[in-house]
Amino acid sequence: MDWLQVAVLSIVQGLTEFLPISSSAHLILVPVLTAWEDQGLAFDVALHIGSLAAVILYFRHELIRMSISWAGSLRGGGMDQDARLGWWVLLATVPVCVIGFAFRDVVALGMRSPIIIGVSLIGFGLVLGYADWRRRHDGRSEYQLGLKDVLFIGGAQVLALIPGTSRSGITITAALLLGMSREGAARFSFLLSIPVIALAGGLEIVGLIREAHEVDWSTVVVGAVLSGISAYLCIHYFLIFIKRVGMQPFVVYRLLLGAWLLWLFW
Repeated sequence: MDWLQVAVLSIVQGLTEFLPISSSAHLILVPVLTAWEDQGLAFDVALHIGSLAAVILYFRHELIRMSISWAGSLRGGGMDQDARLGWWVLLATVPVCVIGFAFRDVVALGMRSPIIIGVSLIGFGLVLGYADWRRRHDGRSEYQLGLKDVLFIGGAQVLALIPGTSRSGITITAALLLGMSREGAARFSFLLSIPVIALAGGLEIVGLIREAHEVDWSTVVVGAVLSGISAYLCIHYFLIFIKRVGMQPFVVYRLLLGAWLLWLFW
């Protein structure tokens, strides 16, 4: 890979991992729309590590409180709001892990076409637009979720296995439909990304070890750093942006991109 490809793929991954516009769609589309060769598994791992480091660093204070309270709940120390949130994040991750592992070959080989991406961008974009339009101005935070809410959001997260859906997009959509605030929905979605990205990255590392290919460490390190920086900035400014403006600009972007893909590849 040349350095332009490294920079573009790293920044695209860092930005789209947390924006409701589908990172998988953009990472699939970049090589489709350019003459670039596949970046390889090692580089994919680096991009995931960068994004994971960014979200952990951004929510480090919440994660420390959640971890301490969650561990205390295992020892019978009671259930405060931080411990409960820790359990909710784990519980909401179970469906996508089970379904993703069971159907990983179908997802990897049979659903990564530009047509599927275009339809998903448009369809789930419209649902996001509706959810944001009907949201409550005094919506709940991530600390006010109940069991049924978590199961609904966790079930919705399974749809993110379809390229073009967007993991953050579908979980934010589900949370908004449940009456959460924009910021609360986004924050819970970002917390949910931590185990998902970690598990996905772990599977890629296993595959990388099995392949035993040579690794270009310079591109891997630069890719991880650029992905991490862009992801951290994305999280920070996205939370500010949606509080003031909302989700509709992302809905418009999804509709335009999806329509362009269908026109280009149908």
